[in-house]
Parts: sequence; C-alpha cells; structure tokens
Amino acid sequence: MAPSRRNKTVNTTVLLNRRSRGVTDAGTLVRQNMKVLRNIILQVIEKADFMKVWSKTSKSTIMYENGKIYFENYQSCYNCVHSEPQDKTLASPSDHKPSLLALTANNWLYRLSAETGEELQRVYLSSNHKFRYLGWEVSQEMLYVKSVQNKETPLARQAGITQNTVMHLAIFHVFPLQIVGIVEINKRVFGNGITDVVLSQGVLAVSYSNKSVKLYSFEHIVHRYMIESLMLGEQSSLLRGRTVGEAPFGIPVNIQITDCPPVLFEVSCSSNGVQIGGYPWHYIYTPPHKNHKGTHHICSLKDKTMATNGIQNMNCCSLESDGIFFHPDDSGRIIHVGPTTIKYVQPAIKGQGVICIYIELHTASVEIHNNNPLILQTFRMVEYEDELDLLAVVVTNAEEGEGRAHIRLHDNQSGQLQRTIDLVELWDETYRHELFFDKDTIVHIEQKNTKFCCHVLQMAAHHESGSA
Repeated sequence: MAPSRRNKTVNTTVLLNRRSRGVTDAGTLVRQNMKVLRNIILQVIEKADFMKVWSKTSKSTIMYENGKIYFENYQSCYNCVHSEPQDKTLASPSDHKPSLLALTANNWLYRLSAETGEELQRVYLSSNHKFRYLGWEVSQEMLYVKSVQNKETPLARQAGITQNTVMHLAIFHVFPLQIVGIVEINKRVFGNGITDVVLSQGVLAVSYSNKSVKLYSFEHIVHRYMIESLMLGEQSSLLRGRTVGEAPFGIPVNIQITDCPPVLFEVSCSSNGVQIGGYPWHYIYTPPHKNHKGTHHICSLKDKTMATNGIQNMNCCSLESDGIFFHPDDSGRIIHVGPTTIKYVQPAIKGQGVICIYIELHTASVEIHNNNPLILQTFRMVEYEDELDLLAVVVTNAEEGEGRAHIRLHDNQSGQLQRTIDLVELWDETYRHELFFDKDTIVHIEQKNTKFCCHVLQMAAHHESGSA
C-alpha cells in the first residue's frame, strides 16, 4: 500500500529556501512560486498589501485581457506587469508571443501581437456578408466569426419573398490561425424561428423563438458537408482560382448543409438558455413556465433525469437576480451566486443517480464595518484566480452613490474566508462594474454614464498612488 499523502502547510521561507537550493524541477518551481505568492497575498501585513497604483479615464469602453488594459477600441494598450501600467509602443513583431484577434467594420480579421500591437496576419472574410461578432470555442482551440442576422422585412413578406438564410459563421483553428470553413445557417435545414447560433464544446447550439435549444455535432457537420478544404493564402476552385482570404473575394462558403443533421440534444428553457458541463456530464436550465421562474434545474445529460436536490432556488426577497454557472476550475462543481449567499454545488454519483451536495458562503460572515448591523451587504460578482486557486468575491454595502466595496478572498476548495481587501474607490451600484483578479493585480473598471474609468491595485509597499 502506498503511503498516505497529507496536506501540509509549508512556510513561505522554507519554499524560498528550497528554490534557492534548486530542490525543484521546472513544473514544481512554477507551483512553488504560486504557493509563495498565494501565502504573501493572504498575509495581512502593513508593508505588503494591495495598494492603488494607477487610474485612467476614457470616453470609450475599457477592456482587460491577460495582464493588459485596452483603451480606445483596442488602439492603446497598457501593460500591468510593471509596478504601474505602462503604454506599449509598437516594436518588432514576434510570432512566438500571444496574439490579439480583431474584427473590423469592413470585414477584415486582424491578428495582432498582444505584446507590441504589430500586425501579424490579416484575412478578408467576405464582401457578401456583414460579419460583426467574435466568439471562442476554447476546448477545440477554435474561434468563430458570426454575421449579422438576416431578418425578413414587411415589404419582402408582402411581395411573397422568403429569406431562408439566417446568418453565416466563419470558423477558424488557432495555433496557427487557419480557416476551417464558412457555413450558412438557413431555415430550410434548421427550421423557422432561429434567434441565435453559437459554437461551444464541439457542438453547434441553435436557439429558437419557442424557447427551445437544439445541439448538433460540429464535427459531424464538417465531415459530412464540407465540399472543399481551404487554406489561407492559397487558391480555391470555389473562388475560380482566386486566393482565399484576400480582398475582394474573401472566403467562400465551403460547408454546405443540405439536410438537417442529427439532433444530439434538445431542451425547452427560458431566455437564459442552457449550460452543459461538469463530470458526469449534466446541464443547467430554467424551464420556460412561469411557475419555474427563478429556479435552476440540474439534470443528467445522459437521460435528462433530475439530480437529487437538483432544483436550486435562492428564495431571496431581493431586486438582485441570482446567477449560476459551471466552475471554471474543471472540478465539475457549480457556483450559484445570490445577493447574500454563494453555493458550491457538487453533482456526485450516488447509487444509480446523481445527487447535488453543496457548501454555502453567506454575507452574514462578513465583518461589518463601523459596528453597524443595519448595513445591507450584497454579493456583486465572483472572480476565480486559477493559478492561486482563490475565489475573489466582491461585497458591497448598498449605500446609493456613497457605497463601499471590499473583496473577500476564499479558498477555492473549502470556501473558507482567507482575508478581505478594501477598495478605495466608491462603488455606486447604479452603474456598471467589472473586476479582474490576476495573481498580484486587481483591475476595477467602472462606467458612469458615458465615462469609463480603470483602477489598478497591486501588492506593493505603501506609496503614493499614481493617476493618468
């Protein structure tokens, strides 16, 4: 019998000593570094705390991705690696760095260096269809670009003209960027009442106006209906010998679905749609009936049987709506976030069925400032930091216009509160907020009317905060 492994808490000094003596391999070193950083972050000490180091306002939307803050519709980029975010100037391109994919209004797809902003590659999509939306299919290392939806006009209906084409999808592999194909979504194949189409976890999900969702195998569609494989920069017979991805012809429709593919799964649900994930595979949905409003049903994907304790309902008397989603740590757990409660729901096999067990976090366990028990505390959002295995939970005190917020750091496995971090900026709950927790950096983006502002907090010694 192998010896049992006990979870031991190792002092940060011991970890640093091991690293200095080289008592680690490459993989272990990364894990040990994350343990050191986690231990430092969770220590509440005067000279190592989260401090506001930088702020910047903008008249356009501010975006955050992987340690970089983008302004002016991705035209300006600031790097958060340094003690204060720094504007990145254009330098030499590198194909070995992360890329940023951008879709322009005139149907060009650009691949830019995320480090320098240099153009690495560009692809012209089409002069016949207006592509407007980018979506990621992370598990298959693909991205898709969706066109605007064709809607039948009253004039066309009066003339007896039927518009069968609903939209087009252009699907690409990444690493490197390569075209899979363009597929037409039409009523003859998929039926009437299509409201949206997305690609996720290897399936094409089609939503309908009758509040139903149908799933189709995208792999089956590619294998059965692709009429020609395409390569960017090479000639295609579908373009009469012209080059794929160049203006003005772009990329032809090379996946032509002639009959309805087999339906893998179908469910009637509310406008929130259906989520699939976990292990064993299960799905979350809200039935479209009025008496089920506010509930979330967890069912087995195999046979649609309801899990024991599978109906989740916060039963909260609040204007704030709850949210539910599969945990991004691939543990199979589900996070259910309400105004005053957060549940970890764990579908588990028990006997012949699936039972949902859970632990709960409550705002009642939050230390109330100024000893005022009348302050109403509310969970606003949950952010998962995968490298530190921590949950960052934003809690506000619901004082309109003058509200305060703090971040609770919870251990992801047990849910136990580790420490709290006060946010300096006021949190007006009438406006939109976003928060990102990335190792030793916290990024808070807020929108007030037509003005946007970004605040950056980092683990640092106490010093004067900067602004821009």
